[in-house]
Amino acid sequence: MAKEECITQWNKTGDTSTLRNRKICLTSEKTLQAPSTSLSKDKHSHTAGHLSEDDTQSSNGAQFSTRGNLSKDPPSRVLLMLLVGLSFSTRLYKITEPPHVCWDETHFGKMGSYYINRTFFFDVHPPLGKMLIGLAGYMTGYDGSFPFIKPGDKYDHHNYWGMRGFCAVLGSCLPIFAYLIVLELSQSQTAALITATLLIFDTGSITISQYILLDPILLFFIMAAVLSMVKFNQQRYRPFAASWWLWLVLTGVNLAGALGVKFVGLFVILLVGLNTIWDLWRILGDLSLSLVEIAKHFLARVVGLILFPLFLYVTIFAIHFVVLNKSGPGDGFFSSAFQSRLIGNNLHNASMPEYLAFGSTITIKNLRIAGGYLHSHWHLYPEGVGSKQQQVTAYLHKDYNNLWLVHRPDENESQSGTPDLVRHGDIIRLEHVETTRNLHSHLHEAPLTKKHFQVTGYGINGTGDKNDLWQVEVCGGRKGDLVKVLRSKVRFLHRATGCVLYSSGKTLPKWGWEQVEVTCSPYLKETPSSQWNIEDHINPSLPNISLSVLKPHFLEILLESHIVMIRGNSGLKPKDNEMNSKPWHWPVNYQGLRFSGVNDTEYRVYLLGNPVVWWIHLASLGLYPIMAAVAAIALKRGFSLSQKRIEHSHVLMREGGLLFLAWLLHYAPFYTMGRILYYHHYFPAMLFSSMLTGITFDILLKSTDLLIRRPYCDWLQRLGQMVLLFSILYSFYLFHPLSYGMKGPLAHEPGSAMAGLKWMDSWEF
Repeated sequence: MAKEECITQWNKTGDTSTLRNRKICLTSEKTLQAPSTSLSKDKHSHTAGHLSEDDTQSSNGAQFSTRGNLSKDPPSRVLLMLLVGLSFSTRLYKITEPPHVCWDETHFGKMGSYYINRTFFFDVHPPLGKMLIGLAGYMTGYDGSFPFIKPGDKYDHHNYWGMRGFCAVLGSCLPIFAYLIVLELSQSQTAALITATLLIFDTGSITISQYILLDPILLFFIMAAVLSMVKFNQQRYRPFAASWWLWLVLTGVNLAGALGVKFVGLFVILLVGLNTIWDLWRILGDLSLSLVEIAKHFLARVVGLILFPLFLYVTIFAIHFVVLNKSGPGDGFFSSAFQSRLIGNNLHNASMPEYLAFGSTITIKNLRIAGGYLHSHWHLYPEGVGSKQQQVTAYLHKDYNNLWLVHRPDENESQSGTPDLVRHGDIIRLEHVETTRNLHSHLHEAPLTKKHFQVTGYGINGTGDKNDLWQVEVCGGRKGDLVKVLRSKVRFLHRATGCVLYSSGKTLPKWGWEQVEVTCSPYLKETPSSQWNIEDHINPSLPNISLSVLKPHFLEILLESHIVMIRGNSGLKPKDNEMNSKPWHWPVNYQGLRFSGVNDTEYRVYLLGNPVVWWIHLASLGLYPIMAAVAAIALKRGFSLSQKRIEHSHVLMREGGLLFLAWLLHYAPFYTMGRILYYHHYFPAMLFSSMLTGITFDILLKSTDLLIRRPYCDWLQRLGQMVLLFSILYSFYLFHPLSYGMKGPLAHEPGSAMAGLKWMDSWEF
């Protein structure tokens, strides 16, 4: 009876205070739905705010929605099949063209070959994407023999279509996933269809899906994770059912996949994490649940969204290390201990004395990425570059000129008896074996790093001066600790000046044979650039041990791999005269990327989003906050709104807010990054802006009844939808040569396929 009284009073007065009384009465989702049918018949009794904040929260679940109020619009199988057909056909069309290496295929195709050949390499990204590319190539008959030297190299008889096709298939899933996500969030077939159409006919999305790249693989896992999250949220009224567990586990699997391809996957992990926190907060406020049930919910999410994805992520690296067991171009980026596990490396199954001693002949490797070996040669520093003494550099390759002899500071070691071991705090002199000059430093400035001191080779046959003396310091060690080959991190402190031996990572000019600068740094903070390890160690007076006993265990190489990848990522700085894309360029489609070809005789492909599509996205990003703010104010102030308008307002604020947050998480962090940036970095954010556009424009067009009455508002809505569809299709017709390739005259020349379409001077097609 109480429920009926509240509803009657609301129908009779329609005022805000009575509305609040009704809100107290309505406590179940069933009650919320009960009046909606009858009330919608009375056009003049509409009101906003029929849900309280508590009601909204209890009916909303993890994805911030009032789904209980929405009439579900089930996906049409015919429409879905049509979208699948269009998506796959636009991505797989001309997949073998051009038949040569395009843009970053030179990197990721080559890395796929390394997996097939089991050759170790280094990349700044986690390994899953390259592993899948290699697997796709292997399964389709590619033998891993194509060198992928540079863009433009002809594939000839090599079977490359399997790797391109694999990426295209994953890219074809993106519009389908977006359609299903928007349909699930908004329950609007129209919003979902707008989203899918925007993505299917976007030239940028097509181009980035058609080549051997990590991007379509990354985007697949990001979208699959979001779809799984949304589906899991839908199961909130069936906790711990089979479907509930299925979508929870799939969310975790796809999060591991996204992070396993690129570290950008952290952004979608953050999105799912925020969603989960909101979900658990909602559950904590459900007084019908016991603390034991709440604990079960919490533990299930810890297992499904943290522990299981972490296990999968670590497993990816375990497979990576098992498969890539042969020495290759990536050896030099890793420590000597890491290299000792690679077949074909000179440290593999080698034997040498375990601890450094006076009288030993050694090589010394810097611990920064590509830091190189301490090296010298007969060439002198040129006039005007410090003191005109013998050059000391870091050299990235193994060489006889990397050998140094360890002496006491005052005399040469006797050749008989057991030599003394070098310990933390000992003073040594390092003599270059080939030239017999000592490692030396003085107060002259370094060649490139002007605040550092120059390091040279000085003296001859062991004679020199006090500037040849260095103190050995084992990082994290104490006085008396021994220096272990491969494993100990060592610093060399110059006794006379107090500086520390340092590899700057800067490349010397031609007079330095383009080797890496070595300096003596007055800044004593421990960094990889000032840390070294002993790699080769020769001393006939000491017993040898097998280096297999010094091999690092799995967790050590896993940690080292991540340190090297993170340093490598942060070290990706723009080179001289290299175009560095800026984040503000991306939403406005300011500049694309040349994938293939430059002149009118070459097959040209240019990565650029369909301008009409991307500018529609840009408009929706500006329009959405305004519409959401208006909807929020209308609900808060209790404006008289229809039931359908209230539903639209909640979808706009909650589901639209989720997508807007996702766009921000995948876009805003790039403003803080110091590394070089490219246009394609925006594509994860672009997917979320596409989905937000679908919801925003759908609700905007459905709001025409605020301006004109029926049936004219329906006609205006249909007209708007048709204009939007026509604009997308016609712009795709105009710009499709960017994706599928073009030859002949350039855009500014008569007779070009793109004549008159270079709407911005910054476009380079």
